[in-house]
Amino acid sequence: MSIESVKAFISQHAPDIEIIETDGVTATVEQAAIVHNVEPNQIAKTLSLKVKNEVVLVVCAGEARLDNQKIKQALGSKARMLRAEEVVALTSHPVGGVCPFGLPSDLAVYCDVSLQQYSEVLPAAGSVNSAIRISPQRMLELTKGAWIDICQ
Repeated sequence: MSIESVKAFISQHAPDIEIIETDGVTATVEQAAIVHNVEPNQIAKTLSLKVKNEVVLVVCAGEARLDNQKIKQALGSKARMLRAEEVVALTSHPVGGVCPFGLPSDLAVYCDVSLQQYSEVLPAAGSVNSAIRISPQRMLELTKGAWIDICQ
């Protein structure tokens, strides 16, 4: 189960962070914002993209939209969203619960600058009813990610 890999990662690398499991589904930005009582942009959605032959994860503000021109400039090529079955196979997380933690293999992680306006964001934690509260900078550090500007 995917949330278990996230729990193991958090336990090892950030034991001070609590995984929040809710009774309600938080698979969409709107659902998560209501359940966690935050602005939709504080929900840090994780998008799974294929750029050339590489799969990358992009974590961005909940209402941010990818900008194809910026993606091409920053990553050197067009990107395509992975299909749901590809997402599960590569991340072990279901769509709606994808996060940059507890992955079965190393994937490049990029955090969009749209997250920097908040002191705290809520990415999913490996299931459609879990999340964590974390600063964008700490998320970047834990994932060994890089800042990127690819959203509108």
